[in-house]
Amino acid sequence: MTLKDQLLVVPANAEAAFVPPPAEAPPKAKAEDAGPTLEEAIERNEALAKKLDALNEVLARPLNEILADREKAEEAALAWDRFGAMWMLSQRAMRRVALDLAAQLGVSEEEVVARAMANANAVLNGADEVDLGGSVAPAQMQHIARHRNFLRKQFR
Repeated sequence: MTLKDQLLVVPANAEAAFVPPPAEAPPKAKAEDAGPTLEEAIERNEALAKKLDALNEVLARPLNEILADREKAEEAALAWDRFGAMWMLSQRAMRRVALDLAAQLGVSEEEVVARAMANANAVLNGADEVDLGGSVAPAQMQHIARHRNFLRKQFR
C-alpha cells in the first residue's frame, strides 16, 4: 500500500475556490448583550485590583505572622464559644432556680416566664434602672443599651 492509495486527491473546482460573502450581514448585538460599559469595566477592574493588593499584602508577610494571626483568631473564637457556653449554663441554672422557687410558692411556669419577659422588656425600655444589689453594673446596662435593637427581637 502506497501513500497515494491512502490519500484522496480532490480535483480542483473553479466554482468552489471562491466563496462569496453572505448577502446579509449578521445582525449586530443589542446594546444590553454588548457587556459592561467602559465605566463599569473600569470600576470592576479597580475593585479587583484592590482585592489583589490586599491579598498580595497578606501573602507578602512571613508565614509565621500569617499563622499567628490565624491562631489569635482561633483563640478569640474559642474564648467567645466558652463564654457562650458559660452564659447558657448560667441561664439554665437560674431558670431552674426560678422555677423551683416558683413551684414552692405555687406560681406556674407560665407566670414565671411572663414575669421574666416583662422584666426583660422593662430593662430594654430603660424603665428598670434598679441596681439589684450591685449585681448589674452600669457598664452592663450600657452594654445592653448598645445592643437594645437586637435584644428586643429576642424578647418578643
